[in-house]
Amino acid sequence: MKCRVFLPSLLFILVVASFLPAQTALLSANTRLTEILRLSALQPGDWQALFSIAESGDPEAQYWLSRIYEAGRLLPLDKQKSAYWYQKSSEQGYTPAEYWRKRANNEPIESERCMWRAAENGVPEAQFWLGVTCEQNLWLGVTDKQEALKWYKRAAEGDQPDAENELGVHYEDGDGVAQNYIQAAYWFRKAAEHVPNLGGAGQGRNNLGNLYVEGLGVPKDYVQAYMWLSLAGSDHSIEYLQREMTPSKILRAQSLANEWTKQHPHPAIY
Repeated sequence: MKCRVFLPSLLFILVVASFLPAQTALLSANTRLTEILRLSALQPGDWQALFSIAESGDPEAQYWLSRIYEAGRLLPLDKQKSAYWYQKSSEQGYTPAEYWRKRANNEPIESERCMWRAAENGVPEAQFWLGVTCEQNLWLGVTDKQEALKWYKRAAEGDQPDAENELGVHYEDGDGVAQNYIQAAYWFRKAAEHVPNLGGAGQGRNNLGNLYVEGLGVPKDYVQAYMWLSLAGSDHSIEYLQREMTPSKILRAQSLANEWTKQHPHPAIY
């Protein structure tokens, strides 16, 4: 059985890119905001529009502005401005803002209640962590694997990489579900497609590569294994494959990895 390692510090620095594809159900009716949130890079006119929408009182725009300030990449890191916009958004009952604000303020009891609300309102990160708490008996007082799987599946269907990888691990191990390597490969690949290579994305690449090494759920293919394991940064596994592969196959795998990287640049917002 795979060892499950949950890295909240990594999860929470994936501030905007990990949310963008997962928040379709929460997108504002404001067409301009929807367009902005789906852009891979923002131009000055987009920034001006985002600020304008946030200042007009739109809680979703306020929420994303807070996330951007918290990231400190597209705008200078500013915890005070981040907290300000979280507060403005959560005051209007916007569940994702309430969830992240309470997590940032280390309010454990309130965070528990808020996590349930956020999960029930479709926030994939909250759904994933609710699954973790159900499986590991962190604060619910009982371990409930089936409840955990329910929340992992909801989060994975919301494109959350940690949940996608975790669901793959369960299928690979037959843990709480019938063992199914094809399903494991499917969810590992979903996780592996995320950038940057953090948390569930990196774990998914590593796990998918290992399935290709063994030929479980996918054809046995050292070229594909090498590609995914190199994208995961799994040096020990790469050393093993290099001893088993011809130079031409290694070059082919490296070429595939380089091409994949070019086709999957890191999003501008994260």
